[in-house]
Amino acid sequence: MQQSHEPAALAEMTAFAAIAEARSFTRAAARIGRDATILSRRLQSLEERLGVRLLSRTTRSVSLTEAGTEFLLRVRAILASVDEAEAAASAHAGGGPRGLLRLALPGTFGRMWIGPLLPQFLAEFPDVRIEAEFSNRFADLVAENFDVAVRLGALEDSRLVARKVATRRRLLCAAPSYLARRGRPDTPQALLRHSCLGFSGFQTFPAWEMTDREGRRARVEVSGPLVSDDAEVLVEAAVQGVGLMMSTDWLVGRELADGRLVPVLEEWTLADEGAVYVVMPSAKGQAAKTRAFADWIGKRFAPEPPWRG
Repeated sequence: MQQSHEPAALAEMTAFAAIAEARSFTRAAARIGRDATILSRRLQSLEERLGVRLLSRTTRSVSLTEAGTEFLLRVRAILASVDEAEAAASAHAGGGPRGLLRLALPGTFGRMWIGPLLPQFLAEFPDVRIEAEFSNRFADLVAENFDVAVRLGALEDSRLVARKVATRRRLLCAAPSYLARRGRPDTPQALLRHSCLGFSGFQTFPAWEMTDREGRRARVEVSGPLVSDDAEVLVEAAVQGVGLMMSTDWLVGRELADGRLVPVLEEWTLADEGAVYVVMPSAKGQAAKTRAFADWIGKRFAPEPPWRG
């Protein structure tokens, strides 16, 4: 869609979508490999042809008008269909995965366990380019034109095709130095006498819920010297012996492996939902690049994910 023989309408829509998503002519030009002045002319031509302003421009910002917001949703669907058609045609011609792959990845998990793998994927599929967003926000794959997302927990969007690639589990852990100083809790109620690090992002915060092997349940409202919405901050505090921590195994896998943290109350299972999923907008007409990434990540996380290595 970036070639000089593009139909005028398609070229205009491509320019409009790029500017609208980047909120900048310069960033849009860099993203699709066109000069900013060309994008500006195409946008102007499109607005003149439609008889409506799609973007409001100032010297500092670009924003969508009401008409532009509605038009962008339709344009994304059109451009996605064109991409699927090209991918299908390439597949018939024996072409492999190629083109721009847009990924929506969870912030901390993505940086720890997927980001380091991306160079390997690019080496294996040299005709693919990656645009990766690392964020804990809930990205709308369909509206924002992402090809693939990795999600943690329970899935709710029925429009998406999901593939489970790994399990996860929650656990309690602490540094050996903390346990040597304060002792090891032997029941959930004993946690009330301990310094507990609170992650405010958990739905049940400040309560920790758990079940033992006989099905007995416990709910303890813990307290301690540090509460944060940044789990990595709490991991570092736990390693330094500040307190006990409830965490997910992928977050503290490295610390458990090298002994900086050790599990406690192992006979109790902490409440958790979901797993690690690769999700895609649709199975119909799926591009080779999308299938390749989903398959590739699935193999890297099987039979056991790397955080349990």
